[in-house]
Amino acid sequence: QVQLVESGGGLVQAGGSLRLSCAASGRTFSENAMGWFRQAPGKEREWLATIRWNAIITYYSDSVKGRFTISKDRAKNTVYLQMNSLKPEDTAVYYCAAGTAQSTSRIRSWDYWGQGTQVTVSS
Repeated sequence: QVQLVESGGGLVQAGGSLRLSCAASGRTFSENAMGWFRQAPGKEREWLATIRWNAIITYYSDSVKGRFTISKDRAKNTVYLQMNSLKPEDTAVYYCAAGTAQSTSRIRSWDYWGQGTQVTVSS
């Protein structure tokens, strides 16, 4: 089992920044990748970014590329999502997930999920 705990959400004005954290514990060695997703009210959960634990590999969705940056601190078993130039449409609950090298943008390809952290961007 892997436990994931997100933090860092909150209320920010448009154009501002936030950094989300996702602390992983448990059998983290069994998972090779970490990802960030978000879900706005009435919408499907959307994949944002992926990072590999043991390689310098990152992937981003077009909706956040250039504004969001995923990073990791392997010693702390923590993954971050730096979000810049935030827009009101970025308002959502943000989730981190643990998966394998085969995990993709498909939700079902990820094994473990955190409880989510709310991000609200005011205009």
